[in-house]
Amino acid sequence: MAEADFSYIIDTFFTLFAMTLIIFMVPGFAMLEAGLVRTKNVTAVLTVNTMIYAVASMAFFLVGYTLAFGSWENSSMSMWAAFLFQMAFVGKTINIMSGGVSERVRLIPLTIFAVIMGALIYPTIVNISWGADMLDGTMFDINMYDLAGSTVIHSTGGWALLAAILIVGARKGRYVGKRIRVIPASNIPLVVLGAFLLWIGWFGFNGGSVGSISSKENADAVALTIMNTNTAGLAGAIIAGVLMYIRYRLLDITMILNGALGGLVAVTAGPDLYDIHTPILIGAIGGTLVVFAVPIFDKLRLDDPVGALSVHLVNGIWGTLAVGIFAANPAEGITFFGQLKGVLVVFGIVFPSSLVVIYVINKLIRFRAEDDAQQEGMDVNECGVEAYPEFKRAI
Repeated sequence: MAEADFSYIIDTFFTLFAMTLIIFMVPGFAMLEAGLVRTKNVTAVLTVNTMIYAVASMAFFLVGYTLAFGSWENSSMSMWAAFLFQMAFVGKTINIMSGGVSERVRLIPLTIFAVIMGALIYPTIVNISWGADMLDGTMFDINMYDLAGSTVIHSTGGWALLAAILIVGARKGRYVGKRIRVIPASNIPLVVLGAFLLWIGWFGFNGGSVGSISSKENADAVALTIMNTNTAGLAGAIIAGVLMYIRYRLLDITMILNGALGGLVAVTAGPDLYDIHTPILIGAIGGTLVVFAVPIFDKLRLDDPVGALSVHLVNGIWGTLAVGIFAANPAEGITFFGQLKGVLVVFGIVFPSSLVVIYVINKLIRFRAEDDAQQEGMDVNECGVEAYPEFKRAI
């Protein structure tokens, strides 16, 4: 067997394996969100996550992939494996958005937005960062280093979520006068399961983004990337737990897990560039940002049941800028200014386009469920199937 054929086969297998790990993030998001919402909304959350995977992936297959990369051709591995790896990413941007507007949105308009995000908005961001680069040679061309998508995926989803919250508003009863009503998670075991499925999926998310494992150097790069990814998650979890104990003398598992996810988001932009200790600092800052951002968003009355703005938007920005701080290499085109410019360009495309699309959909098919429907629960009103029919539903 020729050496080139061997590399082609190994890299194809590696990419398919990484893609499979990323698909584990579908049940990861589903379980995390199902555990964080009230029992009367669990089926709706699970249905949303299933539909997002189906319709966003199909939209990316039919339209988005070509828009992003211009061609299906790939000489280093099977073009089908390359497509499947990129397809595994697309739903994550919408999972971020859907989780943050849980318990008060209707499924049909959200599914329509998933189609538009998968076919047009997300592929446009991929085009200008990882893909064909239609902005090449213009003043808006970005030189952002973002290995696996701190900005391309996580901030993109976060900006779309912010637009959705501004249009849809908060859950009924979440903010009463000047008081913030605490709505507790319904199933902590599901939250833990979901978070760890996401954590495991991140190894394919970041490790697979190295692109090749068929040489000694690439194998080392993949292993370093996965180790640094894990280290940042560990640091985020630890610092979140410490800060919660200092402030409240309590260890809040939901905040600890969100701290871990914040660290994972933060390191995603450059885990292949760092030494083995830098991710501790990046992840710790990520976990700290989650702990402080959650109450800030609540004070701003931006109702986010799963903490997605704090985990994905805030840490997507932080992780992208961290590359410019800790791994700047002007000779390779990696500068803090380039990283900042990338963040701003993505914001300038995603936030206004999401705002317009959601506004138009909302005018045609109301995004927000009526107050009575929210009171009864989205399971009954949107799905006709309750996740826990033998239990009394929480109000």
